[in-house]
Amino acid sequence: MEFIKTIDELEKIYGPPSIASIKKVSNRITPTYRKWIEASSLCTLATVGPNGVDASPRGDDTNVVLELNDKNLLIPDWRGNNRIDSLKNIVRDPRAALMLIIGGSNIVIRINGMAQVTLDKELIELFEKNKNKPRSIIIFEIEEIYFQCAKALNRSKIWKNDSWPELADLPTAGQILEEMTDSEVDGGKYGHSWPKKSEETL
Repeated sequence: MEFIKTIDELEKIYGPPSIASIKKVSNRITPTYRKWIEASSLCTLATVGPNGVDASPRGDDTNVVLELNDKNLLIPDWRGNNRIDSLKNIVRDPRAALMLIIGGSNIVIRINGMAQVTLDKELIELFEKNKNKPRSIIIFEIEEIYFQCAKALNRSKIWKNDSWPELADLPTAGQILEEMTDSEVDGGKYGHSWPKKSEETL
């Protein structure tokens, strides 16, 4: 099997990018991009670590990120499993990327930039919900923001129920843990207790 080794080889295969793919890029939040940011309740945060690249889902019941100003976004870090992979990576290497997803839409918003982690009390207070607060805040400085062509989500038919797999045929989180721990974790007990635990720790 042969692999492509140079940028020149790639560019000969794919040709130049379209004008639209270049013109759509902004280095700050514009009024039209702001509407998409405010509509997104789910995103993927990509960071760079010593062992490679990591991608982590982030979600909320309203917009998943909050605009601080037209160059910076705030991402709350809510209670999780304490692996804090993304936060560790950011502390080591600030390069990061976001992909904002809007339910029902085949357009996603991509944002590349630099991130930092802060414990600023005023920023944390902005996200308080039902007496719960994030443990820290990621400040994401935008270097470029642009929308992604809808072809990938169109192909996946992600929003069409009839294309979804049967969830009953997929392994549960408990079954995966049971396998990975050589049955040290009881998958059935884990699966039974998880819904309540998840609700209590949101």
